Amino acid sequence: MTRILVARLDSVGDVLVSGPAVRAVAASGAEVVLLAGPQGASAAGLLPGVDEVLIWECPWITDPARAVDQSVVDELLTLVRAAGVDEAVVLTSFHQSPLPLALLLRLAGVGRISGASVDYAGRLLDVRLRPGEDFPEDQPEPVRALRIAEAAGFALPPEDDGRLRVREHGAPPADVGEPGYVVVHPGAAVPARTWPAGHHAATVDLLTGRGVRVVVTGGPGELALTAAVAGATGTDLGGRTDLGSLAAVLRGAAAVVVGNTGAAHLAAAVGTPVVSLFSAVVPHERWAPYGVPTVLLGDQHAPCAGSRARVCPVPRHPCLTSVHPEQVVDAVFALTGPIGGARTFGSATIAAPRRKEHTP
Repeated sequence: MTRILVARLDSVGDVLVSGPAVRAVAASGAEVVLLAGPQGASAAGLLPGVDEVLIWECPWITDPARAVDQSVVDELLTLVRAAGVDEAVVLTSFHQSPLPLALLLRLAGVGRISGASVDYAGRLLDVRLRPGEDFPEDQPEPVRALRIAEAAGFALPPEDDGRLRVREHGAPPADVGEPGYVVVHPGAAVPARTWPAGHHAATVDLLTGRGVRVVVTGGPGELALTAAVAGATGTDLGGRTDLGSLAAVLRGAAAVVVGNTGAAHLAAAVGTPVVSLFSAVVPHERWAPYGVPTVLLGDQHAPCAGSRARVCPVPRHPCLTSVHPEQVVDAVFALTGPIGGARTFGSATIAAPRRKEHTP
């Protein structure tokens, strides 16, 4: 059977938004081997269509980066040769080049490689899309990845709507209770994408004060944060979920309050509406939650817009600190309708789900 390697070497969110492209490759009948970094490997295992996951810590992706020597190269070559893949589809964002990985895949013996590159690729790519010429850069990341797969000859079947998906895996902790709660996920991968913890805590208090059950989620390194945000009224799940059980928690939520981080894309993958506290450091046109009703909050024209900063370069982080807890609560009810004791929804604007926005 044909085996095709799909590469996405970044974080959980990056891997999740690659899901439609992965399904397109799998629809061809080939076995899909997904090459992921250690940050995104847990998401790779949840994607429908993935038959095998290879994990390689890429020295031009991870931060801090490990030193490059022959052993690092040999590590990848050994993985790829053992996987027995016939071709590769390299998925990247606008600021990344597929060429370093394409070079190593050539050395591993991969015969056909596809990717998107603004740079001349020589014989490193058999199929090269030119961003800005073959497709616009300001498009959702799932669409960008799917375009690369389509250029390589892989298309979604007509019955596939192109939204994000994950396999059902894991169950929520018992104290989550019945579906219909609101999830607040206060953490983010980098400081520039975080809303103040005090604002999150105030949001929890406002929601629970209206009779809404609130569940606060976060990773093992965020226990102090989730405890402070949950306070006495929210259910604190900090450090108590892996990615599969977090997906189950998000699936049962009426809405999720979250920044631009992996949990936002996981919420989209299980079909849950999102109140997106979106920092302007990256474009929301590319990275907002895809395919679900979304309320986008945050000043998208702030001075930090497009900077890709990990730490906000503007004092007091105005693109997010300008958002108040009352606005978030209004946005929640705009998405959910009257849950708990609330009777009014506020005036937040809901973005329509985005899917199938491109032409093959």
